Amino acid sequence: MQFFKYHGTGNDFILIDGLQSSYSKLYQKQIALLCHRRFGIGADGLMIMEPSAIADFKMVYYNSDGNQATMCGNGGRCIARLFFDREYGKDVCRFEAADGLHTATLNNGLIELEMHVLSPAKKYGLSSFTIHTGSPHYVKLCDNSSELDQIIPFGRKIRHNSPFEEEGINVNLVLSEGPDAIRVRTYERGVEDETYSCGTGVVASALVYANHNDLSQQIYVETRGGKLSVRFQKNGDQFLNVTLIGPAVKVFEGEYYL
Repeated sequence: MQFFKYHGTGNDFILIDGLQSSYSKLYQKQIALLCHRRFGIGADGLMIMEPSAIADFKMVYYNSDGNQATMCGNGGRCIARLFFDREYGKDVCRFEAADGLHTATLNNGLIELEMHVLSPAKKYGLSSFTIHTGSPHYVKLCDNSSELDQIIPFGRKIRHNSPFEEEGINVNLVLSEGPDAIRVRTYERGVEDETYSCGTGVVASALVYANHNDLSQQIYVETRGGKLSVRFQKNGDQFLNVTLIGPAVKVFEGEYYL
């Protein structure tokens, strides 16, 4: 099986070009092994670019535990970059994902990906909110950087607590770095650990921060793996034309014998 390894600000993925060959029947244990960082290729997730009747391709995404997952923002940017790198399109593509259709654009070396907000931010405690940006997210606004260092124990506590235990939820800790800038650390379900970056989490964090501080247009986000930005239009409590912007980098390619 030919594979490609990409990362988006440290959020890394195994990508498979299913437009050329069919690999849609990979087993859960095979995917988990492929993503294992000691016994496999190593990645936060695996994605297959499959044919689509309504778009350029369909993105099928699996977490590193081998279970099929919902939308992934960094993964969406990476698989769009693969589409461009394979010369299936020049600088714009449209693809299906678990939460609907997305348009991705290659602009000055960065991938700009249109995102969806499936449910608005809802307050959950004093400084915490829930929001669905293609995947469900819990966002807590922090007062100091020491709170960010608690992302793993805090993330596990929220992730496995009622009412989130059955479906699971991604957990984000957010710290203001200026009027239009934040720092984010994320604990991801399915990976069950902190990841260097999470695209839907970055979008969720930026929109919660913007709504909480009545900001508009664009938020700049620093993750452990690098810098992203979220562009949007704000209409009351609604966000329109939400776009995740950042790099998507090819690391290597190879063959894996199943």
